Amino acid sequence: MARDAMTDTSLAIVVLAAGKGTRMRSDLPKVMHPLAGRPMISHLLATAGELAPEKMVFVVGPDMEIVGETVAPHPTCIQAERDGTGGAVKAARDELADFAGTVLVLYGDTPLVSAETMRRAVEACCGDVAVTVLGFRPTHIHQYGRLITNDDGGLETIIEAKDASPEQLAVNLCNSGVMAFDGRHLIGLLERLDTNNAKNEYYLTETVALARADGHAAAVVEGEEDELLGVNSRADLALAEAVVQNNLRARAMAGGATLVDPGTVWFQHDTVLGRDVVVHPNVVFGPGVTVADDVQIRAFSHLEGTSVEAGAVIGPYARLRPGARIGAGARVGNFVEVKNADLGAGAKANHLSYVGDARVGAGANIGAGTITCNYDGFGKYETDIGDGAFIGSNSALVAPVTIGDGAIVAAGSTISSDVEVDALAIERSEQVAKHGWAAAFRKLKSKKKG
Repeated sequence: MARDAMTDTSLAIVVLAAGKGTRMRSDLPKVMHPLAGRPMISHLLATAGELAPEKMVFVVGPDMEIVGETVAPHPTCIQAERDGTGGAVKAARDELADFAGTVLVLYGDTPLVSAETMRRAVEACCGDVAVTVLGFRPTHIHQYGRLITNDDGGLETIIEAKDASPEQLAVNLCNSGVMAFDGRHLIGLLERLDTNNAKNEYYLTETVALARADGHAAAVVEGEEDELLGVNSRADLALAEAVVQNNLRARAMAGGATLVDPGTVWFQHDTVLGRDVVVHPNVVFGPGVTVADDVQIRAFSHLEGTSVEAGAVIGPYARLRPGARIGAGARVGNFVEVKNADLGAGAKANHLSYVGDARVGAGANIGAGTITCNYDGFGKYETDIGDGAFIGSNSALVAPVTIGDGAIVAAGSTISSDVEVDALAIERSEQVAKHGWAAAFRKLKSKKKG
């Protein structure tokens, strides 16, 4: 019985994530290795979620609790034995019992498949099509199984490269592994898989031949090579990171940001840049960064867990650590580090300073070499600098301490007590000058040396 695309529009997604990833040489499950700051499996989870599936099931291996915690509350099924891709989907049978919609099978180590490509694979699995296979045309095709199609474009068979004839090897349409199934037939197809092959495994690809033998059709949908990159090694992970970074750079520029040298700017998956932001070369965004409109981020700056309001200027060589909040029009200059601190609108810390666990009021100025001494070896303490205050160069503010609005701290002072509004605070030894001492000193030393 055929079905059309409107008969049952429900969707289940099964993500195969049980691979050990031995080539990664890591104690971390392969699918937990990060791309742009989040695990591969989380990338896939977010993208698959755009299809609004009725259910999403993850197949994991034993002792992979960290994967289950990452994908929660979605259910996980254990593939106790690594017995092939067919065995992995079999492990999810109970979750798919009596499911009559479309079942999309994805791979946790192929994390870059776009939602649009997933959607096309699902939509192609209708009518008398029992299986859809996602194919692609890679630059280097020798290791991939080939998708052999008929004159109408339907899928005839999948053949592994090692088993292919010269004519079949000339075909450049290759198998990505991603497949969609008519859920009414999937369980029956799985039950008929066998392990009569060189690897003694259940091959999910054999469902194509079984479905065609039952009189059903199989279809092919094509995706791009970059989105179907499988990650099996650290080298593959680096290639995938490059793809993700290029996509994030393109998204930032399409959104109205200028990247002076795009290839040197590194994003996280959650980086947000406003319009007319200018990012100079060699800037790194860590997790949790939001930048408003008209901000300049100059070269060699590093931002993480921070928000920057409109019109601010950051860098060069600035470091914004988690909890830094930079107000509108504020300036954080070269070799300045800000951590868990608010810089008010128009505040300036232009040179060689550390501002941690602090509030810096609107229009305040932090002189070169100033530090907030926020840690005594046991606890962290806060410094509060009022609006319009001026902190002279090379000052140390020993927290907890408050500098009042409009107050001035003289250069070179160590301030450990509160400074009232509009006061001048000076804390340094009186300067002593001994006339002629230097000349006498040089004369004495020269005599001894001679």
